Amino acid sequence: MSTVTGGGVERRRLSLAKAFKGTEFEMKLVGTFKGGAIAEQIEENGVEIIEVGDFNGPFHWEKHRKIQKIIDEFQPHIIHGAVYEGVTMAAINGFIKKVPVVILEETSDPQNRSAKADFLLRIFSWGADRFIAIAPNVANYLRDRAKVSPKKVITINNGVEIPRAVSAQKIQDLKAEYAIRESDFVVGTVGRLFNDHKKITDILEAVKQLDLTHLKLLIVGGGRDEQLLKDKTRELGIEGQVIFTGYQYDTAPFYRLMNLFCIASQREGFGLVAAEAMLHHLPVLATQVGGLQNVVVNEETGFLVPPNTPAKLAEKIHYFYHHPEAVTAMGEAGYQRAIQNYTEERYVKEVEALYVELLKKNWVN
Repeated sequence: MSTVTGGGVERRRLSLAKAFKGTEFEMKLVGTFKGGAIAEQIEENGVEIIEVGDFNGPFHWEKHRKIQKIIDEFQPHIIHGAVYEGVTMAAINGFIKKVPVVILEETSDPQNRSAKADFLLRIFSWGADRFIAIAPNVANYLRDRAKVSPKKVITINNGVEIPRAVSAQKIQDLKAEYAIRESDFVVGTVGRLFNDHKKITDILEAVKQLDLTHLKLLIVGGGRDEQLLKDKTRELGIEGQVIFTGYQYDTAPFYRLMNLFCIASQREGFGLVAAEAMLHHLPVLATQVGGLQNVVVNEETGFLVPPNTPAKLAEKIHYFYHHPEAVTAMGEAGYQRAIQNYTEERYVKEVEALYVELLKKNWVN
């Protein structure tokens, strides 16, 4: 894979590390860079993370030779590559070193990927046993645009950890810290603050349009555009309604502060945070893009609106603000959907089943 830091792909590798610890599966993780709490947890679960440095394009042979040396030493039965860099590593070096099982995984919603990149993905797929898509829309991309053989494409929906319990005292402490009153209606969003992708400015503009006294926006996360968003908040004159928490490794307590979860992304391969919010019994207001339109059932577990439409976000926030019964009903419906379809346990079982199936098919003991 690429960097091993704090994203959704890394969290799913942590899921596998925890599940495979002490079993017949032994893992190593190869990435361009590692850092942060998730990387530490992966290593605490017995998985070595090996850094090879950044790639200067898909055919950076100096880096590929490093990976081939790792393969020679580890002698894996399976090589599983995720993210475009990881797919490149697994496809090229799995083929060269004749690894028995090669699995590739598309983890994004590649709207802006070039035709050349699509073509390379198709070439890489020729040597793969399976190509995992993390959501139905991603599977459509692999089959219809990248022209990967439909026989190789398999959808394994992402899964998230069931939330831990949070004490009432912790919740009260956070409310006091962020000046959240019992009468406030809190709209929350969680994720990296990359505004060209997450479009948090659309949520800020929706809050401005509504001008509701007891409406608060809780922004949980850090990233390169944090200052841009703070400047936008001041420009709109809504500083008193917007809370920036910065990066939080443990987001569970912050979901407990919310009445409604909102994600306004331009694109989204899956939308892990939407599933996380549903497991916290929250209704989800999301843009109708990528995997979000599969995770959220419109008018049942929340609402889907077109991207880049702050007025539509405002309309739905206004609805939830004035209909607490809908908050409760859609939140419960979302929880039931997530617990059936989007848990970490289900994800691990499906990946393990695929590993076992392909090992047997390729006569690997």
